[in-house]
Amino acid sequence: MHDSLFQSFFLIFSGAAIIASLALYTRQPLLVAYIVLGALLGPYGMGFITDINLIVEIAHIGIIFLLFLLGLDMQPKALWSVLRQAISVGLISSFVFAATGYAIGHIFGFTHVENLVIGMAMMFSSTIIGIKLLPTTVLHHRHTGELMIGLLLMQDFLAILCLMILLSGNLGELDLTQFGYTLASLPLLIGFAYGFVKLILLPLIHRFDRLHEYIFLLAIGWCLGLSELAHYMGLSSEIGAFIAGISIATSPISQYIAINLKPLRDFFLILFFFSIGAQFNLPLLPEVLLATVTLATIILIIKPVTFRFLLRRHSEKDSLAWDIGFRLGQISEFSLLIAFVATNASLIGERASLLIQATAITTFLISSYIVIFNYPNPIAVSDKLRRD
Repeated sequence: MHDSLFQSFFLIFSGAAIIASLALYTRQPLLVAYIVLGALLGPYGMGFITDINLIVEIAHIGIIFLLFLLGLDMQPKALWSVLRQAISVGLISSFVFAATGYAIGHIFGFTHVENLVIGMAMMFSSTIIGIKLLPTTVLHHRHTGELMIGLLLMQDFLAILCLMILLSGNLGELDLTQFGYTLASLPLLIGFAYGFVKLILLPLIHRFDRLHEYIFLLAIGWCLGLSELAHYMGLSSEIGAFIAGISIATSPISQYIAINLKPLRDFFLILFFFSIGAQFNLPLLPEVLLATVTLATIILIIKPVTFRFLLRRHSEKDSLAWDIGFRLGQISEFSLLIAFVATNASLIGERASLLIQATAITTFLISSYIVIFNYPNPIAVSDKLRRD
């Protein structure tokens, strides 16, 4: 049993280094490797780490930084340009995927609230897998990249809304009064953020922008400070971090902040995905195995077909429509976050959480293989398909 924080960190990061190396050699997604490591070392695996509560709490910081950096990348003008192309496809496809998740959950006997959460989790595609398997030249200079970014950003906004709904819940019941208070608090937080940035933060950045250590410290303080204020106002820390990022996205130094915070974000995200795996109840897996296989299979079929149909209606080429459909044919790391938040809020039980996690891992793997062997990507086995 290894209960000290140092021993836990040793096992997590030394193990992650080894398993990540194996994953890269076998061309597997790294986040799946971290989840597998958590399942192996956690209380339901070999039991080397039995108390994961502290790890879970620390890992939450990774999600806060993830949303902060997501906000930093959202330039208002560019954001509107790509969203305008993707809004109808994003909304209609998300409704189809949510309805599919709800229906499958209902067939396998989950509760109404659990089915709603399962449906939410099915709405999104993985930004990590979608972008990482897209060649850089396509991502930045072609219509395919623009469409994918637009669709993923549209899903990101829906994910933020879903998190707000989940975090307004209380012991399995959605509290509409609390949700109304949350929506009323949001404009106040946005107004405060933009006022504080304009009057205080940007003058400080302009005055001391040569002191890189200070800028790094200021960015972390702003991210965590607004996250804590959001939590105090009845919103979530994640919402606060997202708004903190958007509020300084137009600053000339925003990309410098984003680049320098990514290693810190990755440190905490390794802990987050490890904690997901450590909470993966392996003995319970047989109870949701059939539901997982059914849900994963249907999602892997319906996502490419839906995206192809909707994009063709928008006059996109058939080959491009299928390309994007298969690249976005999995569920998302946001799905894992939704399962995490819903479980902590007692909105769903362990079986529903395990179903979402197992479906995510299954679709991550199979979707990655489909793209690697059939479409241009940076890690293709075939020289013909390999594109940097």
